[in-house]
Amino acid sequence: MNIIVCIKQVPDVTEVSWDPETGSLIRKGIPSIINPNDKNAIEAALQLREMNGGEVIVISMGPSQVEEALRETLGMGVDRAIQLTSREFAGSDTWATAYTLGLAVKKIGQYDLIICGKEAIDGMTAQVGPQLAEYLAIPQLTYVMHIEVKDNKVRVKQRLGDLDRLLEAPMPALITVEREAYQPRVAPMDSILEAYGKEIPVWKPEDLSGNMENLGLKGSPTKLRKVYTPKLIKGKVEMLEGGPEDVARQFIGKLKEKYII
Repeated sequence: MNIIVCIKQVPDVTEVSWDPETGSLIRKGIPSIINPNDKNAIEAALQLREMNGGEVIVISMGPSQVEEALRETLGMGVDRAIQLTSREFAGSDTWATAYTLGLAVKKIGQYDLIICGKEAIDGMTAQVGPQLAEYLAIPQLTYVMHIEVKDNKVRVKQRLGDLDRLLEAPMPALITVEREAYQPRVAPMDSILEAYGKEIPVWKPEDLSGNMENLGLKGSPTKLRKVYTPKLIKGKVEMLEGGPEDVARQFIGKLKEKYII
């Protein structure tokens, strides 16, 4: 069984800066980590390989420092890692990202599953996985808590709020994993050291058979009109006293005064 995992390197900070012209994150000089949800996807892939055999390949698109994240995945036990790095990829929205990852998947060739984290903590759109599945024209199974493979089909337990349901699809298919599922393992020190001796190929646009017009900021249909950090609004607290009915009447009166209702 061949499994491809798509990961993203994200800023390891609570406050980020934005380029006012492009609306893109300014990543230079900011410490980065593997997107936490993507680590769960890696763990899911590793457990499936341990049960079914095969190979786990991790791919990531990003600046040159994404190599560090890829080496961390090799330390966790991933078989191969592929880096997509080029100026032409910069500024990609979710559609352009999914398109670029899709080109890489097609270049890799044979695969049974693609596993992604549910969403990235720096955007929280949860769009790249489903858009990648749509581009590749394969089934997508989202918000997954558990995965089983049998008879060339994948069966999953999907979490939708308070509801769990079982889904089945033919392979190849794409899965997005919930953060609560598949607690990621800690890489042993010897594996981490071995990871720095492995080669990570770097693919650029010329290595992918795609349309250059669909890459990066130029190929991104999403245009941000304005990006800003909201200002903290300070207000005063007014306590309402009395019984439940009296407090409710006072509260409704206050809302009417503010023309909220």
